[in-house]
Amino acid sequence: MQQANPSRSPRSNRERTEATRHALLEAARALFVSKGYGDTSTPEVSVAAGTTRGALYHHFVDKRDLFRQVLQREAEAVRSDIVAAAPAGLGAYEALIAGSEAYLQAMAVPGRTRLLLLDGPAVLGLAEIAAIDESNAAETLHAGLAAAVGGDDVSIDALSKLLSAAFDRAALEIDAGGDPEAVKAAMLWLLQRALGKGDGKTARKRK
Repeated sequence: MQQANPSRSPRSNRERTEATRHALLEAARALFVSKGYGDTSTPEVSVAAGTTRGALYHHFVDKRDLFRQVLQREAEAVRSDIVAAAPAGLGAYEALIAGSEAYLQAMAVPGRTRLLLLDGPAVLGLAEIAAIDESNAAETLHAGLAAAVGGDDVSIDALSKLLSAAFDRAALEIDAGGDPEAVKAAMLWLLQRALGKGDGKTARKRK
């Protein structure tokens, strides 16, 4: 008789655990987007994920915790896209422009703007949603501005917060049906002018 590999079972358990968590997060995201946080129940999420309420509460404290984890994952995805758009070796200003475009594109993923900019603050509160943002997209913007602005006599913290609010407003405008290209062009024009770069007519040449 073939002996079982003692290292196989724990790995399989971890894989099953991660698969269940992933299914719950995916089901919850779809329901939060289609129905809203208030009209989504944990039994619905469990059924949609093909698991039990017991499994849901094994992974998440309650519905609010589940919602928080959904938002955390969305924010991390946005950050990942921004970082990927500005690889090492790109100039500070070019990286900032590339990251800015990547943010608007990432926020155009269906349901993401509602989750992060509308329902998120309403459910979790401004302080908690700001903390999630500050460890993701807002952090990349702050770092990009610090590198691009250099020693200029301006508070990077204040400038970052103001431009972050403008980027969020741009994402909301696009989500509401605004012209994506026009909104993006206006946002990049604003960013260029804030940095004192050029005449605002050209953001970044594409190949």
